[in-house]
Amino acid sequence: QVPLVESGGGLVQPGGSLRLSCAPSGFTLGYHAIAWFRQAPGKEREGVATIMFYDGTTYYADSVKGRFTISRDNDNNTVYLQMNSLKPQDSAVYFCATNPFPEPLGPRFSSRGQGTQVTVSS
Repeated sequence: QVPLVESGGGLVQPGGSLRLSCAPSGFTLGYHAIAWFRQAPGKEREGVATIMFYDGTTYYADSVKGRFTISRDNDNNTVYLQMNSLKPQDSAVYFCATNPFPEPLGPRFSSRGQGTQVTVSS
């Protein structure tokens, strides 16, 4: 059973927005640091954003700072990634993961979802 399920991906024009959602299967997100990663064909996996469980501190890759926002809704047990001002180079499979290490943006993690495709194209 996949521990995390992502949704919200799709096709969007450059400059557009998408909101990704990450929901757990069988556990409470609030006790874990949650990260969003992305991987495009032929490129290395990149940690995009992380939110810590104990105080909600957030971390962002330089490539998305000012455009992406990670947040968590503990009542609905969901983590979101709001992506604005999207660029073609943001196109990738995005997946959420628990407890990234050794740094807040990984590159490793404890468990992950299957991912959702984001395509930015005109």
